[in-house]
Amino acid sequence: MTFGTWNVRSLYRAGSLTAAARELARYKLDLVDVQEVWWDRESTVRAGDYNFLYGIGKENHQLGTGLLVHHRIVSAVTRVEFFLGIGYHISF
Repeated sequence: MTFGTWNVRSLYRAGSLTAAARELARYKLDLVDVQEVWWDRESTVRAGDYNFLYGIGKENHQLGTGLLVHHRIVSAVTRVEFFLGIGYHISF
């Protein structure tokens, strides 16, 4: 299993999430923590072979964190927390 972290600097633009999923597949990564996703709600979406679990950023589409998890291992993820106390860059 391979892990990574990536400051994506925004997945808010159209097509950005799909492009990010393609890059992860190219590097054969299974789980990647991403920062500065710039999405303003909390949810899960599918992007290629990955599930994108993301937390709340600021209302003006700034900051925020998320996890891109390959579909082979997504069932092993039982809980994800996005911490909003000190900053918008902590997820576990």
